Amino acid sequence: MALFHAQERRLAAAVSALAYANPFLPERIAQERAALGAEFDERHASWNVEPGGADFQPNVARICERTSRLLEAARGRLLERAEASPAELALYEDLLLFVLYHRHRLGFDDTIAGGAPQGRGITALHEAFAADAERFLAIPLLALPAREELAHLFACFFQLRRAFQNIHRFIIGASAPAVRLRAAVWQSIFTHDMRRYRRSLYGRMADYTTLVTGPSGTGKELVARAVGLSRYIPFDPRRRAFAEDFAGSFHALNLSALSPTLIESELFGHRRGAFTGAAGDHAGWLEVCPPMGTVFLDEIGELDAAIQVKLLRVSETRAFSRLGETEARRFQGKIIAATNRDLSAEMRRGRFREDFYYRLCSDIIVTPSLKERLSSEPGELGMLVLHLAGRIAGEEAPAVAREVEAWIGAHLGPGYEWPGNVRELEQCVRNVLIRREYRPSRAASREPDDPVEALVAALRAGELSAEELLRRYATLVYARTGSYEQAARDLKLDRRTVRSKVDRQLLERLRRGGGGGWNK
Repeated sequence: MALFHAQERRLAAAVSALAYANPFLPERIAQERAALGAEFDERHASWNVEPGGADFQPNVARICERTSRLLEAARGRLLERAEASPAELALYEDLLLFVLYHRHRLGFDDTIAGGAPQGRGITALHEAFAADAERFLAIPLLALPAREELAHLFACFFQLRRAFQNIHRFIIGASAPAVRLRAAVWQSIFTHDMRRYRRSLYGRMADYTTLVTGPSGTGKELVARAVGLSRYIPFDPRRRAFAEDFAGSFHALNLSALSPTLIESELFGHRRGAFTGAAGDHAGWLEVCPPMGTVFLDEIGELDAAIQVKLLRVSETRAFSRLGETEARRFQGKIIAATNRDLSAEMRRGRFREDFYYRLCSDIIVTPSLKERLSSEPGELGMLVLHLAGRIAGEEAPAVAREVEAWIGAHLGPGYEWPGNVRELEQCVRNVLIRREYRPSRAASREPDDPVEALVAALRAGELSAEELLRRYATLVYARTGSYEQAARDLKLDRRTVRSKVDRQLLERLRRGGGGGWNK
């Protein structure tokens, strides 16, 4: 009796590949389609781009049902001493991994939501997980894994759920650039080969520094948090607890906001009297960071050359000393750095050390601009606005989001390039919430300095709504005439209408001489 029939083997092979797939790459869809054949529902193919990753995934649910039945059948055959090659036993194990993960997924999610790495909840979850695993592994042909091996598998699944949730929490959007960014973050956490990661690399990822690059305002720190808060944390089956608190292991330092001395103090710590104001001993982030924690260095391109040398030593030897002492201490965590600068250009100018760069670049993630994302998927604007409104306005978010989208559509239009990226969009949401309008700076809007030329340019580009056209033109006519009555006669409008349409900011620009020859 064979372990798998031909059709079962095809399903097992597809599920085996799916169990180790990057959920944000097209391969995941291809493997789901291979597992389900004609029953694959194309409408739900892209569940991974929906907010939160979609709580219910019909295709995945169907695959789970099929896989559970096949796993039970294969277990029965193994108990009856069916012949099984090493390759078939490996497929059996992969089926088990897939089923275990999905059976206990909600339990992991509840633990993550509760923020508790230990306690009764995690103990009960681990016991149920271990009992489920042992039922399928207590077979003569298979070697029952040691308790530590099951604990490692439990920790891997816990990491998978945290990573999936963190990526969706910190990276919003359904555009191709947003999905590629999620896939890149997943690889940064698990590498491209999750089998190898599970075997050995899970304990070595701190050796690889992650460098996040991209324009200002594109969410580099959010990417860093997604990576840093998703690291592997061992589970101790004897203590029935995870080794560290997964929620408090990320330490961020903005290097551009501090002087070199303060940067050194915050990173390396200092001894009392090491510099003026050092009134006591201080432990820096490199010392405080736990083994599974992360230190995030934002604006790494601003770093003083002398500190670059010290960090180079940390990345090479893991050793550092507090300011004012010689005792060597050990950094055990992971470093993530970020910059919006072109480090290649900085190296050519001699402002960034090449040897330090080549310690940073083992893993690079590039964040896309908002313009790239909206060019790929214009509907992503609404998704981002609603997400930002939720953070800014709470329960008022849906109404605020509608106001903001309407204002953007009427006054900025689909061609606006958002030079400040998501950070600018967030300020737009705040401005519209408070003042019911958002006026980009001249640098951001790239309008001509002359308001008349700006109006002409906007008309040629077809960027103005009727309301915006009237507002600008009424302001220009009023600035020329200096009288609401005369402006109303020229425009053939009611005086009160003219008064209500005059834009005070534009009027001030005109009075400061920004109107070219209009009011001469």
